[in-house]
Amino acid sequence: MRVSETLPGRLATLIAAATVAVLGSAAAADVPAPVDTPYPGTLELHVDARNVAQKIFAAHERIPVEPGALTLLYPQWHLGTHAPSGPLLAQLAGLELTGNGRRLQWTRDPLNMYAFHVDVPAGVTTLEAEFQFLSPTERDQGAILATPVMLAVHWEALLLYPAGFYAHGILVKPSLTLPEDWQFAGALELATRDGDSVEFKPVNSEELVDSPIYAGRYFQRVDLDPGAKVPVFLDMVADAPENLSASPAQLEAHRRLVQQAYKLFGSHHFAHYDFLMALSDEFSFAGLEHHQSSENGVRTSYFSDWDHQQSWRSGLVSHEFIHSWDGKFRRPADQLTANFNLPMQDSLLWVYEGGTSYWGHVLGARSGLVDTSQMREALAATAALYDLQRAGRLWRSLQDTTNDPIINRRSPLGWVSWQRAEDYYSEGELIWFDADTKIRELSKDRRSLDDFARRFFGVEDGRHTPLTYTFADVVQALNDVQPYDWAAFLRSRLDGHGPGAPLDGLARSGWTLVYTEQPTPFFADVETYRKLLDFSYSLGFSIDKTGRIANVVWNGPAFRAGLTQGYTLLAVDGHGYTPERLRAAITAAKSGPQPIELLLQQADRFETKRIDYHDGLRYPRLERIPATPDRLDAIFTPIR
Repeated sequence: MRVSETLPGRLATLIAAATVAVLGSAAAADVPAPVDTPYPGTLELHVDARNVAQKIFAAHERIPVEPGALTLLYPQWHLGTHAPSGPLLAQLAGLELTGNGRRLQWTRDPLNMYAFHVDVPAGVTTLEAEFQFLSPTERDQGAILATPVMLAVHWEALLLYPAGFYAHGILVKPSLTLPEDWQFAGALELATRDGDSVEFKPVNSEELVDSPIYAGRYFQRVDLDPGAKVPVFLDMVADAPENLSASPAQLEAHRRLVQQAYKLFGSHHFAHYDFLMALSDEFSFAGLEHHQSSENGVRTSYFSDWDHQQSWRSGLVSHEFIHSWDGKFRRPADQLTANFNLPMQDSLLWVYEGGTSYWGHVLGARSGLVDTSQMREALAATAALYDLQRAGRLWRSLQDTTNDPIINRRSPLGWVSWQRAEDYYSEGELIWFDADTKIRELSKDRRSLDDFARRFFGVEDGRHTPLTYTFADVVQALNDVQPYDWAAFLRSRLDGHGPGAPLDGLARSGWTLVYTEQPTPFFADVETYRKLLDFSYSLGFSIDKTGRIANVVWNGPAFRAGLTQGYTLLAVDGHGYTPERLRAAITAAKSGPQPIELLLQQADRFETKRIDYHDGLRYPRLERIPATPDRLDAIFTPIR
C-alpha cells in the first residue's frame, strides 16, 4: 500500500492541498514591484507628537489615489540598522483607511506582513489613513523615544507609502504638532511655523525617512562652523537645563571635528548638517547616522563628566558624522534598494562601519574630542579583544559577521566570544589600521589612508545623492594611492580564521600589545561606564555591580571550570565576594598551585567552582617598540 493511501497519508494530502489553496489566494494579491517613475501627486503626512506622557505618536496621511487595487507598505528595511526593523511593525496600531468619508476595509498580506491591500472605490481621489505609533514605554520593548521633556520623530515609523514606486519618486509634505513651547531641529527645511504646528518643505520619502526630528522643552543650538555657507549645528535636548552647560573648550573640540573632517575628505555632501544630541538618562535611543544629520544619545553627564566618557565621543559623535561620507554618500551597491521593503545586503559593512569606526577614532584624536592617549588605549583594548577573546574567529570569518544584523538583530548572546556578533565594526577597524600603516610603510611615509579617504569619499563635492561602490572599487582606489595586491590583502583578513587577530598594523606603527596588572585609564573608564569589572584577560569573565557573571570567554579559565553567564558570585576562597577580594585572590594565586575557589548561585542552586589560573591580573595596553617610527602618533596628528 502506498503511504498516501493510509489515513495519515490522506490527511497529509488534504492538508497540503489546502495549504496550496491558501497560498495561491495570497499570491493573487502580489505586491507591485517598484518602477522608477514619479508617483502622481504629493502625500501629506501629519504627526501629532504631543502625547509624550504615554509615548504615543498619532499619524494622519492624505494619499492621492486612483480607483482600483492599492497596496500600502510600512517600511521594513532602514539603512543604518542593516536589518529588517521588526519591532516597529508591532508598534503600529489603530490603522483606519477612509475615502470620501467612508471607511474602507484593508487586509494585511498573508505573506508580506508589511503590506496592506485596499480596494479604492470609484470617485475616491484621496485616501485618508490614520494610525498610531506606540513608542516603547519600557526599555525591554525597545528604545525610549519620548519622555516628558524630549522626543524623536522617526518618520519611517509613521509612514505608509504606495507600493510600485521607487522611494525617491514619492513626494511627501510632512508636518508636525509639538508639545507647547518646545523647540526642534533636524535636516528637513522649515516651510512655516504657527505656534506648536510646524510644516516642512516637501521631500521625497527617501529623504524624509533619513531626516529625523529631535524636539524638547530644554533645547540649545550651537553653531559649529560660524559664518560658513554650509551651516553645521549641534542641536541639544536635555533632561534639565543644566545638562546643556558646555565649556568653550568642549564646544571648540566639536568645531575642530568638523574642520578635520573637511580637511580629510576635502568635500561635504549636505546642504546643512545637524548633530542631534539627547543628553538624557531616560531617553535611550543610542545613535544612528543620516546623510544630513546624526542621532547621538548620551548621558546627562556628557559635558559635566567630560574626562571619563571619552571613548563614547569618538565611538558615537565623530563616528556618526563620518557616516555622511562613508555609508550615506558613498554607499555599498548592495545597500541601495528601490524602496524600504526590498532586502538589503550587508557584504561591505566592514567598509561602511569598520572604516567609519577607524576614522571616528582617528578624527576624535585629531580634533581633541578625545585625548590621543585614550585612543591609543582604546586601540589596545580592541586588539586584545580580537587576539584573545574572540575564539569564534577560528570557525567564523569576519566577512560572515556582516550578516549578523539580519541573523541576530542585535539580540543578546550567551556565548558572544564563540558565536561572534557585529565584529565588522572593531575588527574591521583593525583592517583599516593595517591598511593605513601598510600604505605608509610602502610609500616611505609619503602617502597614507588619508589619501584613500579623499580619493574615495571626497569626490563630487556638494553632491547629495548616493554614489555606490563595490569591493572592486575599494581595491582600485587603494591601488591608485599605493600599488599593492590589495584584493589579496583584504580577502585574507576578511576570510581568514586566525588564530590571533590581524595585528600587523600595530608592529608597523611602532607599537606592540602587552598585558600589565593595572588597567589603563581608558579601560577603567569603560568599566565604570558599563558598571562592570572586566577580568576577561585573567579569569575569563566579566562581572557586573551585583556580582552577576556577565560574560564568559569561550575556552578561557572560567569556561574550563564550568562557568556560564548568569551565575551570581557569592564568595571567593571562603570569604564573601567583593571586587577587592577577587582581585587579591587572582594576585595571590600567582605564588601557589591552589585554584581560586568561587561559591556561586544560580536560581536556588549553590555551586563551588575552582578555577586553575595562576598568571595574575592582566589588562591590555600598548608599548613602544624601540628604534621604530611612531606611525600611530603620525596617524593621530591633526591635518594642518
